[in-house]
Amino acid sequence: QKTHLKSVCLQYQLHRLLNSHGFCPLKNGMGLIIFFLCAYVPKTEAGHCKWAEVLKDLEKIKTSEDIDVSLYTANADEDVKCQELVMRCFFLETQVIIQECHIKNCSKTQDVWNIWKNGNESFDKNMLNSTKSAKCKECEEYEEKDFTEFVQNFVKVIQRDCK
Repeated sequence: QKTHLKSVCLQYQLHRLLNSHGFCPLKNGMGLIIFFLCAYVPKTEAGHCKWAEVLKDLEKIKTSEDIDVSLYTANADEDVKCQELVMRCFFLETQVIIQECHIKNCSKTQDVWNIWKNGNESFDKNMLNSTKSAKCKECEEYEEKDFTEFVQNFVKVIQRDCK
């Protein structure tokens, strides 16, 4: 609804601009083209989280009883400078869950696969900076925790990133 309102406001401003004396020549073809391009360009909500699909799938698997693994689990309150590495760690650990699910034929295998796939697609190609804070841990340095705690921390980290 916010996006629609912004679009209407933009259209009104363009209409006023095109009707002003300085832009009379634009009223014909070119003005109409500009108006329609601006009016129909797809808008994206500024507050949309790029991890939204991952969050949906985490909600689906969080109560799974047939996934029984210990996973390296970063703390949700890690230094902001380490956020990229923390996110990568969580997505790397989803590969462990996928392997476990293939062995045990888990009911949530597809949801776990979706988390991994959507997560990797959401990372920018050059997201991982070569310079990282000395405070940042490698994935294997985190404590191993059970699946439930892993998912809870994963959700918290994503929600923190989406703020």
